[in-house]
Amino acid sequence: MRSPRDLRIDGQALMARLDALAEVGAIEGGGGCRLALTDEDRAGRDLVVEWMRQLGLFVRIDAIGNIFGVRAGREDGRPVMTGSHIDTVRTGGRYDGNYGVLAGLEVVRTLNAAEILTRRPLCVAVFTNEEGARFAPDMMGSLVHAGGLSLAEALAQRGIDGAALGEELARIGYVGDMPVGTIQPHAFVELHIEQGPVLDQEGVTLGAVDRLQGISWQELTIAGQSNHAGTTPLRLRHDAGFVAGAITMFLRELARKMGGNQLATVGKLDLVPNIINVIPARATMTVDLRNTDEPQLREAERRLAAFTADLAQAEGVTVTARTLARLEPVIFDADIAGRIERVAGRLGHSIRRMTSGAGHDAQMMARICPAAMIFTPSVGGLSHNVKEFTRPEDLKAGADVLLHTLIELAEA
Repeated sequence: MRSPRDLRIDGQALMARLDALAEVGAIEGGGGCRLALTDEDRAGRDLVVEWMRQLGLFVRIDAIGNIFGVRAGREDGRPVMTGSHIDTVRTGGRYDGNYGVLAGLEVVRTLNAAEILTRRPLCVAVFTNEEGARFAPDMMGSLVHAGGLSLAEALAQRGIDGAALGEELARIGYVGDMPVGTIQPHAFVELHIEQGPVLDQEGVTLGAVDRLQGISWQELTIAGQSNHAGTTPLRLRHDAGFVAGAITMFLRELARKMGGNQLATVGKLDLVPNIINVIPARATMTVDLRNTDEPQLREAERRLAAFTADLAQAEGVTVTARTLARLEPVIFDADIAGRIERVAGRLGHSIRRMTSGAGHDAQMMARICPAAMIFTPSVGGLSHNVKEFTRPEDLKAGADVLLHTLIELAEA
């Protein structure tokens, strides 16, 4: 039996799994589309479950469709968990989410081959609807698992296509018999591509993620009055399109003036009637605010609300705000982040502490157990893009660090 310290992941085997899963829902350009609970998502789930069973994992599925592959330990007890998601956005790449799940499977395969049984059980998780691209909110499966959203609320959600989540979960055959929250981890470590440019620009191999930004998502509906674009003087307009544009400009200035880690994005804007020579009667837009500091995030929300109220009065329109998601910043477990750093150093990889700008299942799991993340570089900072790419040697490095971090946690 080999010493655990000598173990390394087979990089070619990891790449083969990534390539095979990428074929499910493949789209032009090398990316994939597996929106949550579609036929493509079902096919991806089926493939991963088959791999789990081939590795000897005991597969359990809960009532929101989360998949858990459990490897027994020398002792019973709460498992050390890793994993992520395999659902994608419409123009997804082949690494986002998938990497964390499949690296977890390669950890299991490596331990099986070395005939090493950890003291605590290990568990590889696949969480439902992490992206939120079809059903809101994102990170739904892990949020339900952690008790932050009721199962009934989740099942009742309607997708962008009008489908009910509960009905779609049943249609693809992934309503499990295990109650949500049954498996309570001892610790959770998520391996993920960075989805940003920092590691790639700095030439650093890995990131030990010790915090995650808070997120405030709102939908603003602006009700004005449609009228002729050529005959209506500016002073008599109630232009929903102008108001939407003014809010967009305000948000960029807000982020610039607040500085620090404040971000603001308008990602979606719809106008009605959406005709070139008609003043818009209605505009619907989304606002994404993010900050690592909760008081600052609240301040950004307050300033936005005050600005829209004043603007609405000045322009003779009404603005209605609806909260889509609200998540406070997360501080991950310092001990696990430190372990990740030490393991990376021992294996000869450069690593830096960093903050995640994107939401991840780990932030939900941090509600119920110690958690942290490992990042690998995204070339050019690209993600949610068919050209998303991480170098194979960096994927292997991240998986090796995951392997040894999980062993340490499972033996501690």
